Amino acid sequence: MQVRSTNIPDVKIIEPKCFGDERGFLFESYSARRYADEVGIRYDFVQDNHSRSRGSVLRGLHYQLKRPQGKLVRTIVGEVFDVAVDLRRSSATFGRWAGEILSAENRRQLWVPPGFAHGFLVMSDDAEVLYKTTEYYDPSDEICLAWDDPTVAVEWPLDGRVPTISERDCAGMDFAKSPTFS
Repeated sequence: MQVRSTNIPDVKIIEPKCFGDERGFLFESYSARRYADEVGIRYDFVQDNHSRSRGSVLRGLHYQLKRPQGKLVRTIVGEVFDVAVDLRRSSATFGRWAGEILSAENRRQLWVPPGFAHGFLVMSDDAEVLYKTTEYYDPSDEICLAWDDPTVAVEWPLDGRVPTISERDCAGMDFAKSPTFS
């Protein structure tokens, strides 16, 4: 397994070692011991989520304030541009974002620690995203940071496309007004 830091050191890109031949492939997508030792993820995962989206769908940027979720994200069909925004006021990277292309082909994973907003843009015709979370989803605690906030200024690779965004995500909060973590 290869582990790389992004421009935000706590957000990690994980590339599992894949064993393949003419029959197909096998790779270890998660091992508590290895991910603790090699990535520094020392959390218990309590929930797995599976999302399917059409091309140009943009989901996020979501987070929970009272019970923040760490997320281990991967794509099993298609390709997405996955984004994490640091909302920890005590962090040197507060307000900055990191992004990575995750695809079924590259098998990369993105570790998004608690204290971050998370979202993704589907870059293929459709995509399926799996992610493990360190806390249970609580819809009453979910907050949405505006995907197009000019302060955060995520550089979404839209390439002239207009993203498809839910009403809830269209009503995301500006960074300056968003509740953050200490």
